[in-house]
Amino acid sequence: MASLRQDALDYHEQGRPGKIEVNSTKPFTTQRDLSLAYTPGVAEPCREIQADPEKAFAYTARGNLVGVITNGTAVLGLGNIGALAGKPVMEGKAVLFKRFADIDVFDIEIDTLDPEEFIQTVRLLEPTFGGINLEDIKAPECFEIEARLREEMGIPVFHDDQHGTAIISGAALLNALEITGKDIADVRVVYNGAGAAAVASARLHISLGVRPDHVIMCDSKGAIYKGRTVGMNPQKDEFAAETAARTLAEAIDNADVFLGLSVKDALTSDMLLSMADSPIVFALANPDPEIDYELARQTRADVLMATGRSDYANQVNNVLGFPFIFRGALDVRARSINEEMKVAAVRALADLAKEEVPNAVLRAYGVDQMAFGPDYIIPKPLDYRVLFRVAPAVARAAVDSGVAGITRDLDGYTVELEKRLGLSRDVIRTAIQKAKSDPRRIVFPEGEHEQILRAARVLVEEGIAVPVLLGSESIIRERMAALGVDLPGIAIEDPKQSPQRDEYVRELHNLRKRKGVTLSEAEQLVDNLNIFGSLMVNAGHADGLVSGLTYSYPDTIRPALQVIGTRDGVRHVSGLSIVIIRGRVCFFADTTVNIAPDAETLAEIALEAADLVQRLNIVPRVALLSFSNFGSAGHAASTRVRDAVNLVRNRRPNL
Repeated sequence: MASLRQDALDYHEQGRPGKIEVNSTKPFTTQRDLSLAYTPGVAEPCREIQADPEKAFAYTARGNLVGVITNGTAVLGLGNIGALAGKPVMEGKAVLFKRFADIDVFDIEIDTLDPEEFIQTVRLLEPTFGGINLEDIKAPECFEIEARLREEMGIPVFHDDQHGTAIISGAALLNALEITGKDIADVRVVYNGAGAAAVASARLHISLGVRPDHVIMCDSKGAIYKGRTVGMNPQKDEFAAETAARTLAEAIDNADVFLGLSVKDALTSDMLLSMADSPIVFALANPDPEIDYELARQTRADVLMATGRSDYANQVNNVLGFPFIFRGALDVRARSINEEMKVAAVRALADLAKEEVPNAVLRAYGVDQMAFGPDYIIPKPLDYRVLFRVAPAVARAAVDSGVAGITRDLDGYTVELEKRLGLSRDVIRTAIQKAKSDPRRIVFPEGEHEQILRAARVLVEEGIAVPVLLGSESIIRERMAALGVDLPGIAIEDPKQSPQRDEYVRELHNLRKRKGVTLSEAEQLVDNLNIFGSLMVNAGHADGLVSGLTYSYPDTIRPALQVIGTRDGVRHVSGLSIVIIRGRVCFFADTTVNIAPDAETLAEIALEAADLVQRLNIVPRVALLSFSNFGSAGHAASTRVRDAVNLVRNRRPNL
């Protein structure tokens, strides 16, 4: 935990502090740009908006701008830490909005505990935003704040702590009931926790068909029953049940569904055993659920489990909701997010889980199969299809229910959404998930370097690879201790003490003796860490090598070329660079190795680059660069590019 703490602090501090910045979307380089962006040109859109306020959506960013607003009274599991201390969380929420739905965010932290002051402050910000996402505001004040703002503002106001959890758990509940063969009108549901998320979830689940008289809600003092006076508020009164149950253990006896939004270990094995056949348990406390996932499965083979964790099946994660709900609401200029829109999101998520999962999603999670059933009742958070299902469903519900400010071609809306996000979001994710599905031994010649040690810890913790650090074991151990890196998944190899040293010396001599390398020279060359690492890969003792943090490029690649060489059928080595900019992914080859490639070399480089791009789940489109358009200049440099194009077309006609 100490290392995680420092990594988190470094993550937020290094480079530009924080996690977000503001970028211009228009050119801003010339005097004319300046005169258009600001005075005198900016006066024209101002006049247009004054005459017609709706034109703010055409001339400003308001239509794609959400305010993420808190007073810091209920921040994650930290409680009332204050507005300023809650700012990193609000910045994080801004990143999620942008990452998953291309929505821009201003985070606003309001330093007040007075609900009226908070309400008035947010209400006065309406001209700035297309929507308001309230975040981390404690109950019961959050109910009054959201209700008042929804009533007094003409833009969507959405408290994600309430409705996000309600929507995702609602979709999971519908599918869990279908799998277990239970009717929503018949099931008995116990909610443990009576805060914002539990109250909103119960309300939404009732609108989906759960009978109010089949609901018992519990809090830290036990069951909430009619006549109870201790620890009550209007929201709890709403769910006070006619029941003899006074404890969670009594309430859960013969219940069909348990939904926990409370604390670790609140649900015991005995309680689980007392539930009805095929019990549905959503243990959503984070990071530790109300009952351990493995314990629950061991206790009852017929339990259908969901948690808030990503390392178990059926993660109920709010990121499946809020970005896409706001995307749909903003794109039809909805005046609110109403019950119809929330139900539309629920059903879109539930239906998506029943669709065949594309290979790209399977590869992203490193699995061969994912199908609707007890271990897959809700789409995965990284499923790119969620945007294309939820946002259109929400937009259509807004139009149909009369809260949309504009109508649009919803049939073509999905295409617009695809263009918004592009491919960049998938490239790194795909590479990481591919690595996780089959972790390989990766040797790091610069194993004594602090940056490599930190990277190695991440590789082990994330299950991406098995790092092998080269260098002095005593130095590496000392630096690992100083950094708090002590993981059994990290291997250390000291070339001077390695039991494979003699084997590697003989192999290097065998590989290079026709290049003038004697046995005694091979003994000296093996001390070169890049050569030693390359010999490990060549011998099958490692699967890959990462180097170049402190070495020059030639000193890094030359040992690999001399020891490993190319695979069968490949004649030329080439380098490839990946550039991600504004949502677009481009691959450039060769940028590092070949100085003046001939047509044959260019063709092979193009084909090898295309193959790598395909392994990243991208359909490759290849252009070969020349100073001459289609050979219009009869120069040898352009002719060889034209010839290379012909070679590529002949060898791969479908490329």
